[in-house]
Amino acid sequence: MEFASLTIEIALFLFTIAIVAGFLDTLAGGGGLLTLPALMMSGMPPLAALATNKLQSSMGTGTASLMMLRGRRVRWHQVKHLMLSAFIGSAIGTVIIQFIDAEMLTAVIPIVITIIGFYFLFTPTIDEDNKPAKVSSASYKRFVVPIIGCYDGIFGPGTGSFFTLAGRALRGQKFLEATAIAKTLNFSTNIASLIVFLFAGHVIWLAGMVMMVGQFIGAWLGSHCLFKIPVNYLRYLVVFMCFAMLIKYVSA
Repeated sequence: MEFASLTIEIALFLFTIAIVAGFLDTLAGGGGLLTLPALMMSGMPPLAALATNKLQSSMGTGTASLMMLRGRRVRWHQVKHLMLSAFIGSAIGTVIIQFIDAEMLTAVIPIVITIIGFYFLFTPTIDEDNKPAKVSSASYKRFVVPIIGCYDGIFGPGTGSFFTLAGRALRGQKFLEATAIAKTLNFSTNIASLIVFLFAGHVIWLAGMVMMVGQFIGAWLGSHCLFKIPVNYLRYLVVFMCFAMLIKYVSA
């Protein structure tokens, strides 16, 4: 699918937002709260914005997953079945979104992003205290992971945070373990959704490639600033920019 309105100005805007999103996502998460509104502001149809967002976000989650696996923060045997469940859930969600009216999506997506923005703002920092598992491993794999994956297939922003929170609250995982596993699951959901969008022909490659480069630069910069910037300040910045872009989009 081509995007005739991708001017140099729009390309630079998307590139810049991708750098900021990659930087903030590496340190505090929530990059999707910036990239999806940015794509919508550029004039893309809702499905094209969702599809292109999956293309560019796959680089970030893929890189993070590779680092987690290579660094042995998470083991392949530990996540392979969870990744399959997440993949299936996301594929189902992405198929569902194909049948939702575009005008409805135009109205619903900003509302969903606003809700996720408030969730991201007010969710407390997760501690490292040990917590007991509240659901079995089988139930988590069969129900919780596919449901979050389905959400990612339909909308997306905040999925990584949802996986981290679910692993922490429902499986009693430590924060770093939950975060590492969440990266691999989020990569699986992104790839599943991207495959469906590719078959449907909604991905705008030029815009997505521009943002992928920006994501890489932002993630590289963020990796060199770990532990140097208070995470809560970054969370507030993510939400502020998210709401600022949504207000600009709605008033346009």
